[in-house]
Amino acid sequence: MRLQTPVTTTWQPGQNGSIVYSSAHMSAYRLQQLNGHILPGNKITAMAGPSPLTTHVLNTAMGVPGANMGLSLYRQDPSTGTWSLITTGITNADGRCPGLITTQMFTSGVYRLHFETAQYWESMGETCFYPYVEIVFTINDPGKKYHVPLLLSRFSYSTYRGS
Repeated sequence: MRLQTPVTTTWQPGQNGSIVYSSAHMSAYRLQQLNGHILPGNKITAMAGPSPLTTHVLNTAMGVPGANMGLSLYRQDPSTGTWSLITTGITNADGRCPGLITTQMFTSGVYRLHFETAQYWESMGETCFYPYVEIVFTINDPGKKYHVPLLLSRFSYSTYRGS
């Protein structure tokens, strides 16, 4: 399931440095969780051409792809600082989430990938230290391809700009 219209969401610092999301973010998250019940789990919305932005989640603790992890992609409005939800998805069996954004929607700016790590680890009967991971990055040349992988264990994560 892909959201066709970006949804504006705001966040603010909560107690102990946590982040409190707006109801728009939570609604998008709930829709994402229902995705597998409405559509087959492996159904991906077709798009014209490959996505210029890709991600790949790797469970480095177990040496396997991070399959079935929920994620959201946002773009920041440079004038207001608010985040607009572009899409939500779930990683496939290979830990990838094809079709994050179309070439037409991919513009210069600041983006955020939000990964639902607590639900991922809970689905395997585990707990984790980081309930979610957010990677914020800047796109200066939308004509290039960008790959933003997430290497993950229960107690650590890392990322880098791939190719």
